[in-house]
Amino acid sequence: MQPDPDTQTGARLLAAALAHVPFDGWSEAALKAAAIEAGVAPALARALFPRGGVDLALAWHRQGDAAMVAALHAEDLTALRFRDRIARALRLRLEQADKELVRRGTTLFALPHHAADGARALWGTADAIWTALGDTRRDFSWMTKRATLAGVQATVVLFWLGDDSPGHQATSDFIDRRIDDVMQIEKVKAGFRDNPLAKAVMAGPLRLFERFRPPPLPPLPTDLPGNLQR
Repeated sequence: MQPDPDTQTGARLLAAALAHVPFDGWSEAALKAAAIEAGVAPALARALFPRGGVDLALAWHRQGDAAMVAALHAEDLTALRFRDRIARALRLRLEQADKELVRRGTTLFALPHHAADGARALWGTADAIWTALGDTRRDFSWMTKRATLAGVQATVVLFWLGDDSPGHQATSDFIDRRIDDVMQIEKVKAGFRDNPLAKAVMAGPLRLFERFRPPPLPPLPTDLPGNLQR
């Protein structure tokens, strides 16, 4: 069985690696340094993160998604419009992030051989948001909502990386503007839901996108250092 990087040992390695990523990037060097600090045998570290830095980066991204979902479930969103719930989710996701670590990840996933991993990570975030907000219906809108929100998430992250406004207010305003793109899906949703031709046309693409659906988010360990959530 393939070792699971989301175990306590994997979490310890990841926590130790975060201090090295600003200097070494999401790299083999960061993994080796983390293994020494965490007291984990190099062979076990390699088994948990076989691709080194890229698997570390993806594990950190998954933990950020899980922390966002936990924060969403802890809030009372009933008084918010649906568009505002999505905006809140995007803001919560940024709260789980660290700019320098994200900047290093953006550089990593811009490489052609890691671009697919980056796209899947964004899709996973979009799926986590929609699922946490109660959207699980498998139809045309399931696919388009996630694809659209993943694209919005990508632009929001890039904007946030360059935002030095107080409290990242400029990013918050940018999110509100981009939510309009997401909500356009709701306007076409009804037209596809009960259209037999649309269902037939989209049957193949829906099966294809199911293959890229990420696994359920693992629970957050309760004894992680506080900086793992940032």
